[in-house]
Amino acid sequence: MIRVAVSGAAGRMGQTVCGAVEAAPDMELVARVDPALGLELAEAITTARPEVLVDFSVPATAVQNITTAVGAGVHAVVGTTGFDLEALRGLTGANVLIAPNFAIGAVLMMQFAAQAARHMQAAEIIELHHDRKLDRPSGTAKLTAELMHAAAPQRPQPPIHSVRLPGLVAHQEVILGDVGQTLTIRHDSLDRESFMPGVLLAVRRVGQLPQPLVVGLEHIL
Repeated sequence: MIRVAVSGAAGRMGQTVCGAVEAAPDMELVARVDPALGLELAEAITTARPEVLVDFSVPATAVQNITTAVGAGVHAVVGTTGFDLEALRGLTGANVLIAPNFAIGAVLMMQFAAQAARHMQAAEIIELHHDRKLDRPSGTAKLTAELMHAAAPQRPQPPIHSVRLPGLVAHQEVILGDVGQTLTIRHDSLDRESFMPGVLLAVRRVGQLPQPLVVGLEHIL
């Protein structure tokens, strides 16, 4: 059994992750970490002895959470976005997997967009999220733009447009244009359950990563 702690456990994503971990036959939820629940990460690591931390907290605390976990030899699976990844370079003691999006379909969308960018003249990205999302543009949109630019470096990186509205969950479309035609690649997460297969896969594989810091779920698919 993989012993799992969840930080940001009082939030909507955190609650969904807790439920998914509890339902997984090969995992045990040993700690729900969140200031709203009266449990700090350092205490949870000492008392509950997790092997993996799943972090869906907020950008302001994510780096400290990850640093604390890795320093204690606890692997980290991170869905929080909006912080500087450079702050995590050089951490040793455990592995860190950061995924801007844990939905398998979103990973495929990014890969298809990068492939299409090599063949179409221009592109723009529209990302749409619920009104409580703190960062804009989203981590998924930023990574998509980077992948597209890497695939077609002779073209400028696609601009990103952000929408924040109640009623949305997580959505993104990439619109590519060329002479007399457009191509739209879109992914929609209609429920937070769409992220759970990817989260559980990351929990199972974070301990076997080829390097201490990996960004992107595609590296373990």
